[in-house]
Amino acid sequence: MTVSIDASSLTPQPERELSYFSKELSWLSFNERVLQEADDAKNPIIERIRFLGIYSSNMDEFYRVRVASVRRKVIIYKNNGQLDKAEQALQVMAEINQKIAQMAVKFDAIYKRAFNVLRKNKIHLTEKEELTLTQINWLRDFFENKVLRHIAPILIDKKVDLVSRLIDSATYFYVGLYRQDKPTQYATIELPSDKMPRFIVLPSETKTKQILLLDDVLQLFLENIFKGFVEFDSIDSYSFKMTRDSEYSLDEGIDDSYLEKMSDSMKQRLIAEPVRVIYDGAMPEDMVKSMKKHLKHASYDNLVAGGHIRNFKDFINFPNIGRKSLENKPIPAISSKQFTAYNTVFDAIAQEDVLLHYPYHRFLHFTEFVRQAAFDPHVKHIRITMYRIAKNSRIVSSLIDAVDNGKMVTVIMELRARFDEQANIAWAKTMTNAGVKVIFGNSSFKIHTKLCVISREEQSTLTHYAHIGTGNFNESTAKIYTDLSLYTADPIITKEAIKVFELIQLPYRQYEFKHLMVSPINSKERILALMDNEIAIAAQGRSGEITFKVNNLIDSDIIDKLYQASQAGVKIRGIVRGMCSLVPKIKNLSENIHIISIVDRFLEHSRVMVFNNDGQPKVYISSADWMRRNMQDRIEIGTPILNSTLAQRIIHILELQFKDTMKARVIDKHQSNVYVKRGNKKKLRSQLEIYQYLKGLEKQDG
Repeated sequence: MTVSIDASSLTPQPERELSYFSKELSWLSFNERVLQEADDAKNPIIERIRFLGIYSSNMDEFYRVRVASVRRKVIIYKNNGQLDKAEQALQVMAEINQKIAQMAVKFDAIYKRAFNVLRKNKIHLTEKEELTLTQINWLRDFFENKVLRHIAPILIDKKVDLVSRLIDSATYFYVGLYRQDKPTQYATIELPSDKMPRFIVLPSETKTKQILLLDDVLQLFLENIFKGFVEFDSIDSYSFKMTRDSEYSLDEGIDDSYLEKMSDSMKQRLIAEPVRVIYDGAMPEDMVKSMKKHLKHASYDNLVAGGHIRNFKDFINFPNIGRKSLENKPIPAISSKQFTAYNTVFDAIAQEDVLLHYPYHRFLHFTEFVRQAAFDPHVKHIRITMYRIAKNSRIVSSLIDAVDNGKMVTVIMELRARFDEQANIAWAKTMTNAGVKVIFGNSSFKIHTKLCVISREEQSTLTHYAHIGTGNFNESTAKIYTDLSLYTADPIITKEAIKVFELIQLPYRQYEFKHLMVSPINSKERILALMDNEIAIAAQGRSGEITFKVNNLIDSDIIDKLYQASQAGVKIRGIVRGMCSLVPKIKNLSENIHIISIVDRFLEHSRVMVFNNDGQPKVYISSADWMRRNMQDRIEIGTPILNSTLAQRIIHILELQFKDTMKARVIDKHQSNVYVKRGNKKKLRSQLEIYQYLKGLEKQDG
């Protein structure tokens, strides 16, 4: 049974003071902060345009995940006769639609302002109507020799199941072929932007540099694609794209391997229910009707007319063909003097714990950790968890080298990393074929921890060297995500880190972790207990303080405990990049809670907790956000920072972020995203300050 969802007729409820924000609206508020960066004149213009691409990419994911989830709830509740719950979900959908409509208006205005600035800098995104004859002739040759080979139209008839043929979020053109002004054939063409650049730099005889979209190249020579195959007098085309539900189900048949199940589930996603079809609003009515007819499995309340350009997410890679000053000045990654002072990474870690902060520090230090282990004759076993892997992974190459050198290598591979499943399946096969022991965990818990343990024989005993971090072992994202990595040989930590691998492989056993926070074993329990300790300290008239940094804060148990702590007089400060269901500064509830969000050139990704503990701070870093799924449905690790110098370093970095007067926004009860007021304080951009701070610490003569 298919239930049609019409949320457009519902009016969002009046604003009221609530103790929880909707996580969907909170997520949209985060993406609005991304949009603010696109409108910030202090950012170089190329970066502003790239932020428009990030905003668009984020919105695609929002539809795949959050909107799809709400729509599924409506369908399930209606089918089960739970009409009150269905109505609540429809109300959320109405609020989402209203907010997205408001943001779409902002996006269009910011887009126009940004591209006006680009033109002032003599870079012009050209329309095909503005091309010179010389440029058209150049493009004809380009189309015939570079583009046409990638074009394979789908001629639409009754037998074609168009929905199953379309790729999620790819750009398509709906083509109408006419004779005597009547449509005789419709077709779709996929824009081959995965095969070649979407931005074509044109030859120009002026100082103004021109870029033409690949979309326009295709439309310019559309007739050349169909001539000789279909008879027509005229031809027309308009862009559209489909966004699908990202969820999938796994067949529990005992005869299929987990890898085969995941491969099948990816096929399911290809034909999953569309949650949005957005098309060029200039598309003629006959083509719109035809498209609706052939997208028969779609729910048309989310068939949306939009602007001319589809898939703005590609603008993340908008090229700078002008001056270097039009984009951010590169920040050279810093070498750790603790690592460079020793011949091997193991000598360095044995001497003292090492803390790195990416992308400010070089991720090369981690790849060296694995590379040296691959050939070190004393290394016996490498254990590592992998969630998202770079396209050309040096880490995987080193793991395969380690097998060739006779070492035992155990990789815990999470195949269900959303949107990276297909790549992870391929990597799993590559490593398995090379002799790596690849384990897929179990179907109950995602393996999200960022853990690597290298076991080395030293003086006839095994010494363990552990890496525990907040970010993935991914050379690409390490350049743009801010993450913390702890390297330690402390047996207190490393012995428990080994037990995490045992937990993943033998989950039916009982495990106790006295030092590590391990989800789903003890993470939430430990966090709540640490908060209770601050409440008890405040009750005694002393200073209770909680400071934290997470990507998302939506776990109701943790939020309720923070509210309790606030009412007890505990001073609470948080940095939340994305969803935040906690509502700060509500009288008699959250008056003592101050939350900010920082959006800047690097994606804030590290998770940190600091509990004042009556002046003897307890500092933790973790792979887990404060969400129910991270506490109960995933394997996650949080580790205490036992080295007091490193703990104070993390505290200092957090203080720099709370002093940010340029890129920090206040999370308030209205989700208004106002910037932190500077007042008479100096301008401070925390990401640049953190870089300078770490650079100073790493001076070789320091």
